[in-house]
Amino acid sequence: MSPQPAVLVLEDGRTFRGEAYGARGETVGEAVFATGMTGYQETLTDPSYHRQVVVMTAPHIGNTGVNDEDGESDRIWVAGYVVRDPARRPSSWRSRGGLGDELAGQGVVGISGVDTRALTRHLRERGAMRVGISSAGPDPERLLAKVLDSPSMRGADLAREVSTAAAYTVPAIGDRRFRIAAVDLGIKTMTPRRLAERGIETLVLPVTTTAAELLAVHADGVFFSNGPGDPATADYAVNLMRAAIKVRTPTFGICFGHQILGRALGLGTYKLGYGHRGVNQPVQDRRTGRVAITAHNHGFAVDAPIDEPFRTPYGAAEVSHVGLNDGVVEGLRCLDRPAFSVQYHPEAAAGPHDADPLFDSFVELMSR
Repeated sequence: MSPQPAVLVLEDGRTFRGEAYGARGETVGEAVFATGMTGYQETLTDPSYHRQVVVMTAPHIGNTGVNDEDGESDRIWVAGYVVRDPARRPSSWRSRGGLGDELAGQGVVGISGVDTRALTRHLRERGAMRVGISSAGPDPERLLAKVLDSPSMRGADLAREVSTAAAYTVPAIGDRRFRIAAVDLGIKTMTPRRLAERGIETLVLPVTTTAAELLAVHADGVFFSNGPGDPATADYAVNLMRAAIKVRTPTFGICFGHQILGRALGLGTYKLGYGHRGVNQPVQDRRTGRVAITAHNHGFAVDAPIDEPFRTPYGAAEVSHVGLNDGVVEGLRCLDRPAFSVQYHPEAAAGPHDADPLFDSFVELMSR
């Protein structure tokens, strides 16, 4: 069977040609690049990638196929997928099928044979932008018009689209030490598992939960998950965060949840040029000086004063972590309330696991 031609067109008109990979058809989204050499299945199934076309910087993708254990949700969330050299066949005892077939089965349009190095350099220089992929009679001019007509990630309220429709419980492993409420802004499967390993029962709640309903749970702690979209649109999550902080419930936010804590403290957020995505991002704990290699997936950041504590409606707070690549705020800590956050993923199913002790910090906060 001869390969089917495909084309990728960025909103500034830059065009790349390749071959159809996964489902045939057409898709649009925000072009972002992910730097992980492993963990592509976790990337594809991470709800934070909703409405994004992911460019893999590692050249060889799909060599271990897909399995039934590593998904971070029950479906693939990316809007499109771009790889340079897809594996011809999977090679892993855990594999139950090929990546290309999985993409096709879930209707995810992709393209292979693309110079992903050149594409990534372009996005680094010009910033994340809208993009289209087509293998349906690829016509760059027509596809560009469709890309320019598609919505921007700025102002996108996407957490509502990925959150659970109904609450559910993930039980603790062994004796239950604590029971927490987790606000699902796009939560990944591994997060409640990491909590369960520490004796925590997690009640996962939809974003439609009201502040009164959240407080009625009488949880030992509240967790705010990762998720997609522009945090400036998520007033509903900010209200829940403020409700938890106001009554001094121990609170922990990651990624999107970190940005929500920033907004709850009265800080602004802004869109990064091309975001942080992948499993090799260095972050420094400003209190200890320790550097952790961490997993990220975010395109927005919190605007906060880095060099000194600042005032909030809930007392003093400080920037606890910074990214060493660009100085971006990567963590917040309230000094007068039991609340903290990081803008990365401590559960890091595909690794690295340097940030895993943050869950222990949450346990310690609840133990007090």
